[in-house]
Amino acid sequence: MAPQAIYDDEPQPAGEKPTVYLLDNFHPAVVEYCQEHFNAILPGSPSHGEWRQKARYLLVRSARLTAEDIESCPNLIALGKQGVGIDKIDAAACAARGIKIFNTPGVNARAVAEIVLSLTMAVARQVGSIVARQTAGTLTIGVLGMGNIGKIAAQIFKGAFDTEIIAFDPYLPTEAWSDLPHTRAKTIEEVLAVSDVVTLHMPLTETTKGLISYPQFQIMKKNAVLINAARGGIVNEADLERALEEGLIWGAGLDCHEQEPPSKEKYGRLWELGVVSTPHVGAATAQTQMETGLVAATRLFQYTQLKEKRNP
Repeated sequence: MAPQAIYDDEPQPAGEKPTVYLLDNFHPAVVEYCQEHFNAILPGSPSHGEWRQKARYLLVRSARLTAEDIESCPNLIALGKQGVGIDKIDAAACAARGIKIFNTPGVNARAVAEIVLSLTMAVARQVGSIVARQTAGTLTIGVLGMGNIGKIAAQIFKGAFDTEIIAFDPYLPTEAWSDLPHTRAKTIEEVLAVSDVVTLHMPLTETTKGLISYPQFQIMKKNAVLINAARGGIVNEADLERALEEGLIWGAGLDCHEQEPPSKEKYGRLWELGVVSTPHVGAATAQTQMETGLVAATRLFQYTQLKEKRNP
């Protein structure tokens, strides 16, 4: 049974700043914003350990919030999440309580899209091989997931190599990307069969877990490069190892892994097979960390002000 709420849904007393608990370390500019607009309780503060019992608002960057954590927060109203991914937060538990989650889709899109190109170049090893295919007019990038990051990645490849683009997303309307020449695939398999580079841009869900496994590698071109800068778990890494050993694809670049950070014990064999790994740093530029953190904090603060107006 969830503990009884102490403050229930009472409005913030007039003239007082709302209190927010920061569960992670944030860019200094984000901390400064929080201290200006909130009563900000930072990690290491004497009262920080009371966040489960007292927090109405949380700001999260990489901390995990399980259903048990949510249940132990009787007063939690909303949380700001730096970045787009909320797979470390039990969204169902939040929804059951009516707890709002304010993440930051689109803010880090370019930074993540840029690492897709970087990983592709690192895996290909020789830019000349890519240029040769580009000159012959045969380089195709396949995009699985047509959100902000997927679109920018496609635009970057188009600008760099004048690539053909084929994309799949079962949720977006047919007119999506109307300003970007591309082929809209009807299935994932259609993308895999023709792409020289396949890049993944989707959340980790029950549907997408293990989406790229051995049967999918069998469909791909022998010279294909797979890039995962989305979420660990979308690619079945044991099957990726098998596919590389059997020469089903050319190589892979991973910014997201089933185990993070990636260790030599788990990933040593993949690295021996030429997989290029980065420890989920696609959005880790200082500028992006500042921007995403500020947007999460701002959206959370705006919600507190809206809530105060509704409950004067």
